[in-house]
Amino acid sequence: MVEEEPKIKAIEGVTSPTIIGLCLGGAVFVLCMAALTCFCYRQRRNHNAKRHGPDQPLAFHTHRRPTAVKSPAGTTTHYLKKSPSPTGPSKTPPGMSAPHTPSPTGSSSGSMAGPLESGVSNGSDKVEQSTTMKDVYTTENEVHTPTKEEMETNEKNLQQSASYLGQLVFKLRYKHDKNALIVSVVRCRDLPAKDPNLGSSDPYVKLQLLPDKQHKVKTRVLRKTRNPVYDEDFTFYGINFNQLPNITLHFVVLSFDRYSRDDIIGEVFCALNSVDVTQIENQQMALCREIQPRSLKIRSQGRGELLVSLCWQPAANRLTVVVLKARNLPKMDVTGLADPYVKIYLLYNGQRIAKKKTHVKKRTLSPVFNESFVFDIPAGGEGLDNVSLEFLLLDWDRVTKNEVIGRLEMGGAKCTGTALHHWKEVCNSARRQIADWHKLRE
Repeated sequence: MVEEEPKIKAIEGVTSPTIIGLCLGGAVFVLCMAALTCFCYRQRRNHNAKRHGPDQPLAFHTHRRPTAVKSPAGTTTHYLKKSPSPTGPSKTPPGMSAPHTPSPTGSSSGSMAGPLESGVSNGSDKVEQSTTMKDVYTTENEVHTPTKEEMETNEKNLQQSASYLGQLVFKLRYKHDKNALIVSVVRCRDLPAKDPNLGSSDPYVKLQLLPDKQHKVKTRVLRKTRNPVYDEDFTFYGINFNQLPNITLHFVVLSFDRYSRDDIIGEVFCALNSVDVTQIENQQMALCREIQPRSLKIRSQGRGELLVSLCWQPAANRLTVVVLKARNLPKMDVTGLADPYVKIYLLYNGQRIAKKKTHVKKRTLSPVFNESFVFDIPAGGEGLDNVSLEFLLLDWDRVTKNEVIGRLEMGGAKCTGTALHHWKEVCNSARRQIADWHKLRE
């Protein structure tokens, strides 16, 4: 008799959506259990933190910001600075209540002030603790005491730092076999910040040899720095050793500006007759010079005078301006000369509407221009009431930005002195050419 094998039948009614639903339910259950466990753990940790108090980590405490406190005696101008101790309980001056700020070691700062305020401890403890507090109070007073002399010294240092433009370091060497002078621009130190937004500059250095002004070179621009390091060598050929005492090195330190003319930081003059040139024959000589402002030489010499002639022609509505000459101009170069020229602006209602300029007169302090310019006055105006002239006398320079020596304003609200008298005379005397000397101002 043959036994029949058990028959296995497939379970009917179980489909794939049912299996997916069971899996999602299990996942939701696991997430709920994890959230419940995390919540219980946090509740337990907060309960332990409240129970232990000072034993909790320092990161959960809020420290009071250190404040300056006046002397409790009221007889001195000394100041104290309270701050929690990083290694132990904080100390406070006598008569001051200690802030309840726990130290990193777990002790409370209020424990020291307790015996002093309560008066329960014996006399020896009081004397010892009061002596300790007095020593701390005296030491902090000595550290934070500003005297009159120190305040005056600080003010002087601030004034000096305002006019301090930094230093330029360079090296010199001469090679006999090549008749060449080698100048190495090494670095600049402590330059002022020409970009107030970034607190830095984009400096570079220009160099030329005076008095010829023929050899002109410049370094690369270094971005966003006040202490640039260049280490660039410049070789000037065709210079005999006997010519060195007659040569002056002229360095100009500038800050690059992408959108306008580069800002001049200052300049350095190094006359080689003040240097022991015998030392640069065999080895390199390092020199350091303080950078000087460009306007220093103008302030010490004055700005000179300008002779101009004006003629008002109301019928043609024209103003003729003749720039004749200048005198007593300041020495702008080491050679004791300047390269002056004049710019003229016509202003109508305070706005510049026309510009003219003369030719450059090389190497002279008493230039003669004799150049005439005609300006057309806008129609609709009543004479020269809304018209004014502005004269700028500049020193031309191939290497740097042309520097303004002085200016003169005729007409307008800023016109005073001889310029005002000259302007009134021109307005009241039509078709007459009237000339006069005027001092140039800053």
